[in-house]
Amino acid sequence: METVILAVVIAVVVLGVLGGLVVGSRRKKSLPPPPPAAPDITAPPAEPHVGDEAETPRDEPRRTIEEVDLPDGSAPPATVELPPTEIEVPEPTAGRLVRLRTRLSRSQNALGKGLLTLLSREHLDDDTWEEIEDILLTADVGVAPTQELVDGLRARVKVLGTRTPDELRALLREELLKLVGTEVDRTVRTEPDERKPGIVMVVGVNGTGKTTTTGKLARVLVADGRSVVLGAADTFRAAAADQLQTWGERVGAHTVRGPEGGDPASVAFDAVKEGKEMGVDVVLIDTAGRLHTKTGLMDELGKVKRVVEKHAPLDEVLLVLDATTGQNGLVQARVFAEVVDITGIVLTKLDGTAKGGIVIAVQRELGVPVKLIGLGEGADDLAPFEPEAFVDALIGD
Repeated sequence: METVILAVVIAVVVLGVLGGLVVGSRRKKSLPPPPPAAPDITAPPAEPHVGDEAETPRDEPRRTIEEVDLPDGSAPPATVELPPTEIEVPEPTAGRLVRLRTRLSRSQNALGKGLLTLLSREHLDDDTWEEIEDILLTADVGVAPTQELVDGLRARVKVLGTRTPDELRALLREELLKLVGTEVDRTVRTEPDERKPGIVMVVGVNGTGKTTTTGKLARVLVADGRSVVLGAADTFRAAAADQLQTWGERVGAHTVRGPEGGDPASVAFDAVKEGKEMGVDVVLIDTAGRLHTKTGLMDELGKVKRVVEKHAPLDEVLLVLDATTGQNGLVQARVFAEVVDITGIVLTKLDGTAKGGIVIAVQRELGVPVKLIGLGEGADDLAPFEPEAFVDALIGD
């Protein structure tokens, strides 16, 4: 009996311990949070449809179409005024070289002043005359013109005897003017008889300032009252057409251009065609600055000339030369003269770094006159060549 009671007590104790463990483990587990309450969703206000007002419509009197005043067409329509394109007014060309004389006279140290110093010596022996020859050759006058000038000076000085500075200056001026030439027609031919436009083609080697010279020449013509169309036939040099167009826009000149790398002859042809249709006075054609040593490119220059002449003969073919290149410029001039008939020369960079004698040498080499000279980087630094003003600048006052 006691054994049974003991077994019952042990069983009760064991059940109590097990029950406590189960309840404890349940308390340690966190209960999941209750589900959130469903939010109150308020529908957004309806968007106004086409023709609806954004606000609540109000009762307002409305007019019928018969009561609405409609425009009768008498008032001009409103126009938007665009700012006008600013067009520059170039300096007049008359006397432009005289105004630029200070810049030109910078090169007199190599020629004019040197010659006057030697000629002022009391005794002019053979050594002195050799020094005079050296100065002339250094100034790129050329061998034959130098010999002519020295012979003329020797004969005049021998007859003159006593020489004052004013007499020497007058003597040197006369002899230089003989070499430069005062009787030559230096007019840029842009007014052909019985037709328009005048056609001018500009040629030259890369780096001589050919495209810039074409743009400056457009300014010279506009300053003289001419209307101009520019032909950007230099299709091989990057940005050449943009550069020429910028020059044209400054003075209100229209520019005809083609795709980069396109056919230059086609652009030149179109430029003349548009110039005729527009009735302008002059068409200026800027050609590629091809190297004179590349025969194929030189042949292409001849092609441009032939294509343009299907419209009308060329009135001018201007060769642009860098005055600082000296004898190398004469080599270039010879080759270009063989391809196209050069009618005039434009000497650029004829400022303090140049040698004025190149004017004499290049005219003697080609047999054509210098018609324009460039004396700086300014837009109006291209001037018609005037022999008297040029020589006066070389020998000084």
